[in-house]
Amino acid sequence: MADTAPTTAQRSPLADAAHRLAAVTRSSRGAVRLAELPFLAQVNVRLDAKGPAADAVGLALGLALPLEPDTVVRTGEATAVWLGPDEWLVVGRPGTERELEGRIRSAAGAEPVAVTDVSAQRTTLLVGGPRARDLLSHGCALDLHPRAFGPGRCAQTTLARTQVVLVAREESRAGFWVLVRSSFAGYLVDWLLDAAVEYA
Repeated sequence: MADTAPTTAQRSPLADAAHRLAAVTRSSRGAVRLAELPFLAQVNVRLDAKGPAADAVGLALGLALPLEPDTVVRTGEATAVWLGPDEWLVVGRPGTERELEGRIRSAAGAEPVAVTDVSAQRTTLLVGGPRARDLLSHGCALDLHPRAFGPGRCAQTTLARTQVVLVAREESRAGFWVLVRSSFAGYLVDWLLDAAVEYA
């Protein structure tokens, strides 16, 4: 039987940009912090938010799926991002996508549910620091003021004309996650680095 195990190490779409992201963080003296969070597990879930599967899946994940539009719930190492009335993105630490998918399917039982591992579809950028909102505002039409887009908020939007999922992290001063399709990640990093020059 042929060996089907991967023979090369996994490589993130922004592996070559790590030094440039770190350089901006240093040159801005922390006013802007940029880094890739590679290989986060990302599982798309669709189910009836009012059905029994929603509660069962929430119990299995250790968090309640957010029902309020554009909100995020985080418990431990799992984060649930609201994408629509019957759709969520469950994000976990790298390498846990199969475990998350299995727990969700098992919890849903015979209830209708669609569970898709989309981990390879996107990578995640961390944009933090005191000027993070200013930086993102250069290319995003959303009102990112903390009163409008504070911790625990999310949105599917465009940043520098690139479709992203933007998440305001819950922790104090934790910044934002920018989930971007891998094929657009290089372009978005170039845009962020260019826009961050004014903070250097």
